[in-house]
Amino acid sequence: MDTEEKLYFTYQHIHNTVAGLADQVRASGFKPDLIVAIGTGGFIPARILKTYLDLPILTVGLRLYGPDNKPAESPQKIQWIDEVEKKLTGRNILLVDEIDDSRVTLEYCLKELLSHDPKEIAVAVLHNKLKEKRGEYPAEVKKIFFGEELEDLWVVYPWDAEDIDAHDRAAGKV
Repeated sequence: MDTEEKLYFTYQHIHNTVAGLADQVRASGFKPDLIVAIGTGGFIPARILKTYLDLPILTVGLRLYGPDNKPAESPQKIQWIDEVEKKLTGRNILLVDEIDDSRVTLEYCLKELLSHDPKEIAVAVLHNKLKEKRGEYPAEVKKIFFGEELEDLWVVYPWDAEDIDAHDRAAGKV
C-alpha cells in the first residue's frame, strides 16, 4: 500500500481523540469501575483514558492478525485476567481498543467478559471503520463510544512506528 492508501495518526491526535472519548463516557452517565484494555492496540488509549477517568486498568492479550497482517478465523487468547471472577463480577467495565475494524476481536472479548457476570460493559474505541462487520456487539452492550469514524483504509498508529519522525511526516504533522 502507498502512503496515500493509509491513514497516519500522531500521538497528539490520539491523545485529543481519547480526551473526546472520556468526555463521551462522562456525558453518558456510565460510571465504569475499571478499564479492560485489549492488547496490544488498546494499551495506549486505555492508559490515556486512565488519566481522564482515574480508573484501574486490567489487560487482555488477543491476536487476530498474523505476522503477514492477514486475519485469522477467530481471535486467539494470549493473556487473560487472573482471578477474573473477583475482578469482573458485578462491576462496570469499560472495554478499550484502538479500532473497530471487523468487530471480531471486540465480539470475542465481550462474550468472554460477559461470561463473568459484570454489572454492565461499555466499549470505547479510537476509530470505527465505516464498513460491513464480521462480528456483532452482544445485545447486553448498550453503550459504545467511538473517537472517530473512518473510511476503510489501513490505519497506522504512532506506537507501530520504528521511525517516529518519518511517521509524523507521513501524518503531515512535521
